Amino acid sequence: MKFPRDCGCDRALAGRRRPPALRAALLLPPLLQLLLVPRAAAAPLPHADSSGEAELEEAAARRAALPDSLRLAGLLRDQAAQLQDEMCRKFTVCQNSMEMLLHNNLNLPKVTEEDGCLLAGFNEDKCLRKISSGLYTFQTYLKYIQETFISENQNVELLSYSTEHLAHTIRKMVINPEEVIIPDAATQESLRTKLQSTKDWTEKITIHLILRDFTSFMEKTVRAVRYLKNTRSFSV
Repeated sequence: MKFPRDCGCDRALAGRRRPPALRAALLLPPLLQLLLVPRAAAAPLPHADSSGEAELEEAAARRAALPDSLRLAGLLRDQAAQLQDEMCRKFTVCQNSMEMLLHNNLNLPKVTEEDGCLLAGFNEDKCLRKISSGLYTFQTYLKYIQETFISENQNVELLSYSTEHLAHTIRKMVINPEEVIIPDAATQESLRTKLQSTKDWTEKITIHLILRDFTSFMEKTVRAVRYLKNTRSFSV
C-alpha cells in the first residue's frame, strides 16, 4: 500500500527508527558497545581553576564516571573468566601443579591489603592509583596472550583495548594522576622479551596464570568501584 507524499507517515516511521549508530552498536559485543556509545560522564574532566565551582564540577564528573567504570570492570572480569574456560577446554590447561614454579617469575599485579582497596581501611585515592597502575601494567601481559593464544586473538585484543580504556578513566579520578605508574617503553619491552622466551611446554600455563590473576584483579576492582559508587563521594 502506498501513502500520499504529504500524509506524514514516512516522517512518523522515521521517528520510530533507531539512530544508525545505535542500530550498529546493538550488533557489537558488550565490551565494544560500552566503549563506542560512551556517556557524557566519560568525557575528559574539566581543568580545575581557583574557583570552588570548577572543583565541584570536577568532583561531580569523577562521581558520574563510576557507573560506566563499574560496568566495564564487570565485563572485563567476565570476559577474562571466559577465556580461562576456553584455555581449559581447548588445551586442558586448568589448575596445574606447575603453576607455583612459574608464578613467582611473572610479577603480575595484585590488589593487597596495603593498597587501601579492602572495605576495612578503604582509602579511595590510594586504591584508585593502584587499580589504574595495575591495569596499565597488565597491558603487556594481555598483548602477549593476544600474540600467543591465536584462536582467541580478536577477543583478547578487545580485552586489552578495554583494559587500557578503563585504566585511563580511573586515572582521571585520581587526585594527582601523575602518581599513577605507567610502565615506560623499556620496561614493557623487557617484560615482553621475557614472556616470549617462555618454552612451548610452559607457554599455555603462563597464559592461564595471567588470565587467572587478571580475573582476580578485576574482581577486586569491581568491588572497590562498586563501594565507591554506592557509599562514597569524592572530596574536593
